[in-house]
Amino acid sequence: MAKTLIAFFSRADENYFAGAMRYVKVGNTEIVAGIMKDMIEADSFKIEMKNPYSPVYMTCIEEAKKDLREQVRPELTNYLDSIDEYDTIVLAYPNYWGTFPMAVATFLERYDFTGKTILPLCTNEGSGMGGSEKGIKKLAPSAEVRKGLPITGSNAANSGESVRRWLKANGLL
Repeated sequence: MAKTLIAFFSRADENYFAGAMRYVKVGNTEIVAGIMKDMIEADSFKIEMKNPYSPVYMTCIEEAKKDLREQVRPELTNYLDSIDEYDTIVLAYPNYWGTFPMAVATFLERYDFTGKTILPLCTNEGSGMGGSEKGIKKLAPSAEVRKGLPITGSNAANSGESVRRWLKANGLL
């Protein structure tokens, strides 16, 4: 039987929402991951950095920019033993400097995605998917990477219908 994994990176604390800073207890990407989990039968895995970025938004984006520039692969707090049992991986993340956070690169480089389908989902405040789909294809060249779904982060809690259509178009509903 086909199994699905929702692997996601999300950041709470101070975040940017349509021109203003706001503190949140649950990050936008985690909100969307929860919406998906309510719609489909899937396991979930939160990609978390052992040494997370600052809770202060402006400091966080500078740290993320430095990691991207230096192509850092941050250590994660935990790892899945294997992804062998999964056919489809929904990979959800915020847009950091036009791509996924480097913790997602750590995740992608750890596993063999041969024969897997990756469905990218990117929360953002106007920058869409950026170059993240291309980046995923580069780090997981043996996977089938399908067209991603950009979700406006400040609208994450109301993204259910867009998520439903995307999951249906990709055969998960």
